[in-house]
Amino acid sequence: MRIDSTLESYFDVSTPQGNGCGPRLKSTTGGKRTLKQRIFEFVRSSGQTARTDISRALDISPGSATTLTADLIEAGYLREVAGLTREAGRGRPPVALEVVQDAHYVIGIKLSDEKNTAVLADFAGNMVADCSLPNDLGRRDLEALLDEISALMETLLEESGNVMADVKAVGIGVSGIIDHEAGTVLWSPLLQLREVALGDAFIARFGIPVSLDNDANVLTLAELWFGAGRDMDNFAVVTIEHGVGMGVVVNNQLYRGAQGKGLELGHTKVQLDGALCRCGQRGCLEAYLADYALAREAATALGRSLDTDQSPQEMLEHLFLKAKAGDLAAQTIFNRAGRYLSAGLSNVIQLFDPPLIILSGERMQYDYLYGQEVIAEMHSLTLSEGRTPCMVETHAWGDLIWARGASALALSAMTDRLFSKETQPA
Repeated sequence: MRIDSTLESYFDVSTPQGNGCGPRLKSTTGGKRTLKQRIFEFVRSSGQTARTDISRALDISPGSATTLTADLIEAGYLREVAGLTREAGRGRPPVALEVVQDAHYVIGIKLSDEKNTAVLADFAGNMVADCSLPNDLGRRDLEALLDEISALMETLLEESGNVMADVKAVGIGVSGIIDHEAGTVLWSPLLQLREVALGDAFIARFGIPVSLDNDANVLTLAELWFGAGRDMDNFAVVTIEHGVGMGVVVNNQLYRGAQGKGLELGHTKVQLDGALCRCGQRGCLEAYLADYALAREAATALGRSLDTDQSPQEMLEHLFLKAKAGDLAAQTIFNRAGRYLSAGLSNVIQLFDPPLIILSGERMQYDYLYGQEVIAEMHSLTLSEGRTPCMVETHAWGDLIWARGASALALSAMTDRLFSKETQPA
């Protein structure tokens, strides 16, 4: 099992232009995208590439590559730069193509229980600026949430020196059950009401196209666009923070379920009539793994009231130190949570058969949740005959990476809109 504990050791925060961003597309994954869009996305995922590489990768003629890249250059999406190798061996100066970074900008936002985080990214996916603002509002109404978003974006743009007119799309990741297509928050622990039309309200207030998704999905996009998933067709991400989430990539694409509301691992039932989950139901996996669930037991183990001024995170940190020091009650809480995590991960393997599961989120700093005994029990609960064992990696990232995933959501939606009027079939 691979464990990465620092952001810099795994994600390249700035995403240098030479590395590119986005899934490394294959010639068989065109889907409904036009050939021109596939060429653009190939260049963006490569960072810099020659026309001959485009021809080979997308299985098109050199003439088509030349014609279509010329159109993209004329549109202001691509530009020629000095390359590292000669093209076609004809003595021409080395030439490569890259995305025009400042052609467009997008914002990615992660909304959470304790703070909101945003990043500004350019057209090539490079992170230009970031900021975080604390929040302690608990469940709030729609207008209060929009006020938070407004303050966050204003702070971000002030930091970067940009203005709102520069922003062509926004992506927002929020915990809960999200209707991605409709832009509706069906339920979230951040909001007082259910079925909140956040997308429509955002557009009415800011006049900018917005894409919403579950926060676990935007973290999965971060892995797909900037991390381990760039070269993988299939993998799963399980997040453990204020809640428990899951994202799945199938055939190099984020999978949301038939109605776009699936993969709610945290709300799968692990014990009938069990512990109360913040969704209002009982026995959810989240009710045994999330920070509020562990804090609930920590209050008992530490002899404290849940009404204390100490935050759940502070209480968990104290509990973890006691567990490390040998306190049996504290160790029992983490060990029990680890066993529930083993069962949840085993179910993920049985249902989706991924070659890799990435455990992510700030709570992965607690190594009791991903110790060797947890992974061993996961394998013991899985029918493994004839199956290559699923690899598990742990990435203990903060909210910045979730916001980067939301920027990928915005970039993807904006790219689709830019090329939606193209008529050439893929």
